[in-house]
Amino acid sequence: MQEENRGGSRYLLVMSIGALGVVYGDIGTSPLYAFREAFVAAEGLAVDHQSVYGVLSLIFWALVLVVSVKYLLFVMRADNHGEGGILALTALVAPGRGAVGRGTRWGLILIGLFGTALLYGDGAITPAISVLAAVEGLEVATPGLQPIVIPLAVVILIGLFGVQRRGTSTIGAVFGPIMVFWFTAIAALGVTQITREPGIMAAVNPVYAVRFAMAQPGLTFLALGAIFLVVTGSEAIYADMGHLGKKPIRLGWFALVFPALLLNYFGQGALLMSDPTAVDNPFYRMPPDWAVLPLVVLATVATVIASQALISGAFSLTMQAVQLGYLPRVRIDHTSSREIGQVYVRSANYALLVASVGLVLAFRSSTNLAAAYGVAVTTTMVITTALLYVVMRERWHWSRTVAVGLTAAFLVVDLAFFGANIIKIPAGGWVPLVAGIMVFAVMTTWRRGRGLLAVTLRRGELPIERFIGSIATHPQQRVAGTAVYLFTDPGATPPALLANLRHNGVLHETVIIVAVKTADVPHVPQARRATLHHHGEGFHEVMLQFGFMDAPDVPTALANIVTGEFGFDPTDATFVLGRETVVSSGRRGMAPWRRHLFAAVHRNASSAVEHFQLPRTQVIEIGTQIEI
Repeated sequence: MQEENRGGSRYLLVMSIGALGVVYGDIGTSPLYAFREAFVAAEGLAVDHQSVYGVLSLIFWALVLVVSVKYLLFVMRADNHGEGGILALTALVAPGRGAVGRGTRWGLILIGLFGTALLYGDGAITPAISVLAAVEGLEVATPGLQPIVIPLAVVILIGLFGVQRRGTSTIGAVFGPIMVFWFTAIAALGVTQITREPGIMAAVNPVYAVRFAMAQPGLTFLALGAIFLVVTGSEAIYADMGHLGKKPIRLGWFALVFPALLLNYFGQGALLMSDPTAVDNPFYRMPPDWAVLPLVVLATVATVIASQALISGAFSLTMQAVQLGYLPRVRIDHTSSREIGQVYVRSANYALLVASVGLVLAFRSSTNLAAAYGVAVTTTMVITTALLYVVMRERWHWSRTVAVGLTAAFLVVDLAFFGANIIKIPAGGWVPLVAGIMVFAVMTTWRRGRGLLAVTLRRGELPIERFIGSIATHPQQRVAGTAVYLFTDPGATPPALLANLRHNGVLHETVIIVAVKTADVPHVPQARRATLHHHGEGFHEVMLQFGFMDAPDVPTALANIVTGEFGFDPTDATFVLGRETVVSSGRRGMAPWRRHLFAAVHRNASSAVEHFQLPRTQVIEIGTQIEI
């Protein structure tokens, strides 16, 4: 990660503007639908003084407690060497010991993985609901345009996912300035309404929220499910921390985003105080008629930017999961030569496109889709709080009293929102849960299957020292050149090497056995990437270690090893890979359906050639069948 203070205040300002486009797009477009949905969700809630002031008070304190306090002040402290996100947080919990028992720790790791899986559902819902909410402004400007809302939303989504392969670096420079204009515009809209009803600002007093809850507890509970929509971008703030740093993100929030959101929400409330009929779409009822269409265009651009951030986050999450061994290898394209975090994952992109378009066609309005939105995010927030407790105790060494007290305070808010969103499950909240369960099943099955596969391979392993000893006593024909064998188990002879010798009867003059491991940190410096061991007889064993955010470029890593006894020329090497065909058997260790799932996923995994960036014309694959 770049140094946050590089270039002083000017650099901080530039990075803060960048944060507006990358980090705050999701939470910044919530005013399009969140305030309206609070009254829609709580069916029967009167648009009167008590309700409007109560809802606004709850919105204000949700933004303060969840975003300003929980995420910006505390959760962002839990960085894994500068990187954030629930998977990075799970990696922090995994190696620790002391605060929780072994069984509890594995339970936390599993729920961390489930939270990660739920974010894929969020990555599909966010583009769908954001684009729909923006385009629905056409109905306010010209009711006759209502029939084109759904087709236009689908076209925008197809275009959005279609340009992903070009990478965010080509258009990222304009994201921040556009979002500056967006936040300035929505703040101005709010101010125009607040000046007509200045008393609305009194709603910052939590007394209004308490009175509202006491007077109408049932409706308040229902309203919370929609009020939660104002903080749905919080996890994205944490996940994108590694790209920009803490200071720019915090500065962007407190200097512009937070004030702009408050002014707009309170402006919508002021509008309802003077015109309760505007509750059908208070955001688009605030501007004068002539400004509605330009606002629709600006909102659409803003929602595209918001969706871009979530989609890019899903790509980054996929790369982390692959590196950590929770997902099979997939093709990952790096779209920037300077920013390692900017990646494109074709399979994830197509899956999100199909899911987003399907959601638009199935739910057909942002109001209907709001029922599916929130369940996944609230669940992830509860999981984040649970994992944060372990970090407080083991990483920060806080006392149990402080850690428990702070965790309990966060859970009170998280569980209130969680409970209010659970009732959405029959109306659409089941969608992200089903998606999350499916991704979770693939992640855990892949992890377990790879473990069983490794055990099966080890049964027939020959220690490399014994193999080299047999070569010394029984010399084999050697051919010129270098052969590189990739194998996951250091100290053992790769099955591909044995098969090559058995079938072809020759060995290369130089044999390099490479094991690639992924560390539980985002990046491993080049100086600490390789560990080299010379076995003699022309055999070398190399351990390459990459961070879970690093691109595992094996040829480059080998070429960068500088030592008198080892030299590697990528152009004069043959890479020999073992390709296992997994066959499901009746053995114990995994349920039959999981064995079949693992076998199917294994068959469709991307080739190691792409994953390790090997030159295709210099690769030989030797296949074997393995039963699990």
